[in-house]
Amino acid sequence: MEYSFLTTWLLRSPREPVWDAIYDEAAWPEWWRGVEVAEEVRPGNDAGVGTISRMVWRSLLPYRVEFHVTATKIEYPALMEGQATGDLEGVGRWRLYEQEGVTAVLYEWNVATTKPWMNRMAPLLRPVFEWNHDWVMRRGGEGIAERLGCELLALD
Repeated sequence: MEYSFLTTWLLRSPREPVWDAIYDEAAWPEWWRGVEVAEEVRPGNDAGVGTISRMVWRSLLPYRVEFHVTATKIEYPALMEGQATGDLEGVGRWRLYEQEGVTAVLYEWNVATTKPWMNRMAPLLRPVFEWNHDWVMRRGGEGIAERLGCELLALD
């Protein structure tokens, strides 16, 4: 089953600290509720392209998703993109924009579930899976604002 999500965080912060927090995936479990594991499996080039990370996520619902992300494009401090494989397969893309001391973080997540039970149950549970994604992303917005000591102006 395929899903397309767009999440926006507005943070009263310069873009670079926001970039640094998102780029440092290994630290996500420290501030992002729902991230159980975020670890580098293989380093990429000097810009980070080619880096492979292992991610394990869990929310309030009683299941985990595990996948690997390969960084495919990095343009400091505006764009990070990666290809996911595992329980979720697809593309994730972070875009960061700054204006007048406010950084807009846009996250696109276009994935398909690969777990057979999730695909079988998708017609019934799709709204629950979407709610779950939104819950995790809200925790990320709150967590990054707390981590950076800045105001979270909006979550969507």
